[in-house]
Amino acid sequence: MTERKTDPIRPTDDEARSLARNLISDARFAALGVIDPETGAPMVTRIALVPGPDGVPLTLISSLSAHTGALAANPACSLLIGEPGEKGDPLTHPRLTLQAHAEQADKAMLKTHYLTHYPKAQLYYDFSDFGLFRFTPLAGLLNGGFGKAYRLTPGDLMG
Repeated sequence: MTERKTDPIRPTDDEARSLARNLISDARFAALGVIDPETGAPMVTRIALVPGPDGVPLTLISSLSAHTGALAANPACSLLIGEPGEKGDPLTHPRLTLQAHAEQADKAMLKTHYLTHYPKAQLYYDFSDFGLFRFTPLAGLLNGGFGKAYRLTPGDLMG
């Protein structure tokens, strides 16, 4: 007798969409995964993150950083958003992996918006080596807690 495998991914519903959107809107930092253009190896770093006016995540990063060079060479990237709570198993707390396309955003136009979320960035926001990037979601993988896994489309995430 052949055993049927159960798909661990649940059908995406409004609760999953809402949780994913809230993780994005509440995030003030994330882990950014890129591909190192020199070695082809994955590289992960922590970045500041804010939701753009349209909900698309934004970050301010220096051109001196390795991840900025990696994004220039290959704008495909991934963000891990969500942090464990103070208590309990870290794997029971919601987190969202975004597969995204990074592109430069209008730094001057979004200055007030960004500084509303990160007022201390006023110290370096206008430095010439800093650029504002937006991460346009291509797909999302939401782990809403134990046994709550969902695949999300850009429409689910930004809709």
